[in-house]
Amino acid sequence: MFQEMRRQDRQLNRTEAEAILAGGLYGFLAVNAGDDYGYGVPFSYVYQDNKIYLHCALEGKKLNLMRRNNKVSFCVVAGAEPKPEKYSMKYRSAMAFGRAVEVSKPEEQLAALIALVEKYYTDPDHVAKGRLKAAESLDKTLVIRIDVDHITGKVRK
Repeated sequence: MFQEMRRQDRQLNRTEAEAILAGGLYGFLAVNAGDDYGYGVPFSYVYQDNKIYLHCALEGKKLNLMRRNNKVSFCVVAGAEPKPEKYSMKYRSAMAFGRAVEVSKPEEQLAALIALVEKYYTDPDHVAKGRLKAAESLDKTLVIRIDVDHITGKVRK
C-alpha cells in the first residue's frame, strides 16, 4: 500500500520518526481537495499513542474535505538548515498517514486539549490557565484525531 522510500540510506526507523513527531513545533496536515489539488494546513498538534491530535474551529474547508475523504497525511520537519556549498538542505522529517476522525467524547477532547497546552507551555501559570481555558472551550472547539496507519522518516545530512 505504501511505497518504499527510494533512498533507503536516508530512511529513519520508526522510533526516530516518532521522536520527530513527538517533538515537532508544528506540522502540515494534507487532505485530498478532490479538485486535482491537495490542500495543506499548518497546525500545532500533539502526538501520543500512535495518534495525532489537532484542534480547530467547528467548521471550515479542511473539515468539509476530511468529511468527504478522511485519509490524510501529516508532515513535520525538524532541524532544517541550508547547505549552500552543496546546494542542498539538511533536515529530518516524519510523515504520518492515517484517517482523521472528529473526537466526540468530551473526556478525550479535554485530554487532547490539555496535552496541547502541556506541550506548548512550560510556565506553571500558563499551564493552569490553559487547562481551564481548554475545559471552557469544549463547545466551540473541534478536536481531530488522526489514527496513524503508517509512519516514515527521512534524514538529509
